[in-house]
Amino acid sequence: MGAKNVLVVTDPKMAQMSPVKQVVDSLTKNKINFSLYDQQHAIDAARKNSYDLYISVGGGSVIDTCKVANLYSADPEAELLDYVNAPIGKGLPVKVKLAPHIAVPTTSGTGSETTGVAIFDHKPLKAKTGMGSRALRPTLGIVDPLHALLMPERVAAFSGFDVLCHALESFTAIPFNERSPCPDHPILRPAYQGSNPVSDLWSIQALKIISKYFKRSVYDAGDYEARSQMHFASCLAGIGFGNAGVHLCHGMSYPISGNVKTFQPPDYGKEKSIIPHGLSVVITAPAVFNFTAPICPERHIEAAEVLGSDTRNIKKDDAGKDVLRKYMYELKIEDGLNSLGYDKSDIPELVKGTLPQ
Repeated sequence: MGAKNVLVVTDPKMAQMSPVKQVVDSLTKNKINFSLYDQQHAIDAARKNSYDLYISVGGGSVIDTCKVANLYSADPEAELLDYVNAPIGKGLPVKVKLAPHIAVPTTSGTGSETTGVAIFDHKPLKAKTGMGSRALRPTLGIVDPLHALLMPERVAAFSGFDVLCHALESFTAIPFNERSPCPDHPILRPAYQGSNPVSDLWSIQALKIISKYFKRSVYDAGDYEARSQMHFASCLAGIGFGNAGVHLCHGMSYPISGNVKTFQPPDYGKEKSIIPHGLSVVITAPAVFNFTAPICPERHIEAAEVLGSDTRNIKKDDAGKDVLRKYMYELKIEDGLNSLGYDKSDIPELVKGTLPQ
């Protein structure tokens, strides 16, 4: 890529680990000037220098942060909400040229190395929101299965459920040819265009891998085959939902994580309360797919069968929720919003954060 000045974006913990060391050693060996940034104000850091290559090393939050830093350094006059999706932001189209971006995922979850989407916490709304443009998609993704061996058990579990929901939501999204209004030309379709024959291939293949390897990957960090396959599934599901989009599980997850009170899961440290993204997504999934199944039972049944469910005598409305509950129980996932510290009084705030998504 001919880079001469590189910004490496990561987080404080990952900055001390082998994936970042490999990147730093490679840049140093090849005498390429670089800066390492592991804090939250990445836009300011990017705007202070003229970087001609961005490298993100970490989970989805790190990769998304790098996407945003790249965008706003390319457009130094832009305000944060200019590119944020409407109705929260202005949703302006990206017309500036971004620098190349190499994304190196270290968790098997978001698939952010494959998508043109960036998600972040919007504190005024107490919810996550984001921006989407094909221009944000990384130039190159390096999906190294060895990095997946670094995840603790709960990180592997919650990240894996993000993969599962990406695949299920994109497969059960409104079909691209049923969206209304229909764009005048295919090139005008949004990045999230609805389920389609291409995204279906990625989503179903991801579900097949999940069915075989998810549980193994959580309970045995040394199971190289399972961890590497889930890393691959994350990439496949990312390509799938990057074309089709996601729906209710993710839409409702943003205020669930944004309004966190005192919840502190194992393996995430005690520095602050956090509801990990994958947990905030899957916690509503059984209810979501119970709601969506009657609209298109055939797709829900097909997905449930791929995940290992015997659907021969099952009610059409139950296929999606039952198989999800089974996975959640076997992987020791919290049960309902109460388990995350919420009660009925929180519902209005959660709804408020969901509706703009």
